[in-house]
Amino acid sequence: MQIGPYKLDAPLILAPMAGVTDRPFRQLCLQMGAGLAVSEMMLANPDTWDTEKSRKRRYEQSEAGIRSVQILGCEPALMAEAARHNVAAGAQIIDINMGCPAKKVNKKLAGSALLRDPELVARILEAVVQAVPVPVTLKIRTGWDPDNRNGVAIAQLAEAVGIQALTVHGRTRACLFRGEAEYDTIKAIKSAVSIPVVANGDIDSPHKARAVLDYTGADAVMVGRAAQGQPWLFRQIRHYLERGETAPAPSREEVSALVLGHVAALHQFYGEYQGVRFARKHVAWYLDKMGTDQDFRRGFNVLETAAGQLDALKQFFDITA
Repeated sequence: MQIGPYKLDAPLILAPMAGVTDRPFRQLCLQMGAGLAVSEMMLANPDTWDTEKSRKRRYEQSEAGIRSVQILGCEPALMAEAARHNVAAGAQIIDINMGCPAKKVNKKLAGSALLRDPELVARILEAVVQAVPVPVTLKIRTGWDPDNRNGVAIAQLAEAVGIQALTVHGRTRACLFRGEAEYDTIKAIKSAVSIPVVANGDIDSPHKARAVLDYTGADAVMVGRAAQGQPWLFRQIRHYLERGETAPAPSREEVSALVLGHVAALHQFYGEYQGVRFARKHVAWYLDKMGTDQDFRRGFNVLETAAGQLDALKQFFDITA
C-alpha cells in the first residue's frame, strides 16, 4: 500500500489509541510486523502542544518507521495550524480523526460528530491538505447512526479535496464499540474511490484479516484493541497473508522477553513514577491474553517501583514456565 511517497512494507496498520499507542508500543508493533503505526491523537489546540503529555505523544525524528501523526479538532484554521506544527516536528503523514466516538470529543463537534456536517468536513480537509506538503489521510466511521451511513459520500468528498488514504471503522458513531463491525459500507467505499482504503474494526485474527481484505477489497487492515496484550498478532497476520498458513504462537520464552522489554521501555520513556502506572495496564492486557488468574495481577498493581515490577515479572515467568 502506498501513501504519497511512502510504501508500507505490509498492509497492516496499528490504530491510534489514546493512552496506548505511545512510542514504546508503536516501536514494538512495528518490530512485530506492522507496516505503519499511527500516533495517539494530538489536539488542534495550541495551548496543549508544549505540555509534557503532548511531547510524549509526538513522533521523534529518530524513530523507526513512517511517522504518521493524528490530529483532532473541528476548526479548519486550527487544524491547519496543528498540521503545520506536527510536520515541523517531524511528521511525515498527517492523519485527521473523524472517527472517535467518545462523548467528550463529540460534544465539541470533533471526531465522528463531524460526519453530520459534510460542509465542515470539506472545509477542514481542504485547510489541512493545503497547509502541509506531506500526505494527509483521514479516519472515519461508516456514518452517524445505522440510519445515516454517509461513509461513501464522505469518502468521495475526501478524495476530491486531496486526501491520499482513508481508514474506515465498520461501525457508526452511535454504535460506539458495541456489536459487530460491518464491512458492507467499507466495500462500497472501496468501490466508490480510487485512493487506498483501510478496513478497521474487529480485526482480531489472521483469518479475519484475510476475510475482510477479500470481502471489502481494501488495501490494508488496521488493528486496534486486538493488539493490546498480543502485539505479535501483527506477525501472525503478516505470516498468514504472505504464506497462507498459520504461524506458530510465540513461545513462553519469547513472550517473557517481550513483556519484560516492553515494561522496561515504559519505565525508561515515562520515568519511574509514570512508567510504573502505564506498565500496569499493559501487563493486565498481557495477562488477560495468557488467561492468568487474578492473584498475580492484584499483587503487581500495588508495586510502586520499576525494579519491583521487573523482578515480579521475572519470577512470574520462571514459576509458570
